[in-house]
Amino acid sequence: MLGTVILLATVAFLMGPLVVTIPGNLRVFVDVAIIFMLYGLVVLGLNLQYGYTGLINFGPVAFYLVGGYAAAIIVAENPTVGTGFGLAWPVGIVGGVIAAGMLGVLVGAATLKIREDFLAITTLAAAEVLLEVFINVRELAGGTDGMVGFPRPIYDAAGNSDTGLVGAAFVFGALLLLVYGLFSRLTSAPYGRVLRGIRGDELATKTLGKHTFRYKMEVFIYGSMIAGLAGSLLVLHNGGITPGFFTVQVTIVLWIGMLIGGPGKHLATLAGLAIIVSLRLVTRFGQGVLPELVPGLTPAKYGSLRLFAIGLILVLIIRYRPHGIWGNKKEVSLDQ
Repeated sequence: MLGTVILLATVAFLMGPLVVTIPGNLRVFVDVAIIFMLYGLVVLGLNLQYGYTGLINFGPVAFYLVGGYAAAIIVAENPTVGTGFGLAWPVGIVGGVIAAGMLGVLVGAATLKIREDFLAITTLAAAEVLLEVFINVRELAGGTDGMVGFPRPIYDAAGNSDTGLVGAAFVFGALLLLVYGLFSRLTSAPYGRVLRGIRGDELATKTLGKHTFRYKMEVFIYGSMIAGLAGSLLVLHNGGITPGFFTVQVTIVLWIGMLIGGPGKHLATLAGLAIIVSLRLVTRFGQGVLPELVPGLTPAKYGSLRLFAIGLILVLIIRYRPHGIWGNKKEVSLDQ
């Protein structure tokens, strides 16, 4: 309900005469907030898969990537590189969601009936293979240069870059709230109890007459489609797409955020993601200061220290809070 209200209010705001100006030093915070909301959509789907059902998906970025590139190819009109059909942007969003869902069907059908470690390996491999495909097939998606020139509907409606940026933040925030509400209702219903039963003891759940494969397939597709939606929105927000948006680092951030917050709790995973995204933002500011203050600390070394700090946080969480900061130890842990 709140998400719907925010979404409608944002549409009215974009269509109205109000113009927003963001001070230059605050713009980065809005940019990071938008990235958090897009990642938040993906992590909600990932939490539904792992936190509630026990499905280890190490390749959520694969579905994020497919959704983004599918939308890009659908909406691109006469691109200088790559392929484009020049269709309307709503078609691009729907196409991105469907493409990611179809990939979810293929991967799920091939792996969900076998051991969970095969699912982890398959999804991780799928993400890397797909990234290489889009990098190397320049005729399809522009290769390493990517594609540009897509419609940016929110910015077009606003008519001003700063107003469009604020509008995008509200629209994506509303969509995140809507998905959060939908998944919360889903997992608090009897459907969610079946998912937790599958995570805890799939064989026992089968003996109660539940078709566990169908539940796992549905959850895997839901998460895939939400990731595809996030990828589509990313394209229409940036007005361009490159392979750099979909590296394995995205998967790492999503998993660390979910594990820090606590798998099995939607709000906790979003809070954990907020922590890791905020840490990356804070340490980014230090990149221009600390190398000048500390002798021998080059920007390259500082970048390595950033990654080390993030990894150390994950190790400490796994060691002392394996169920996450706000997770329930009785329900989910890494050694389940």
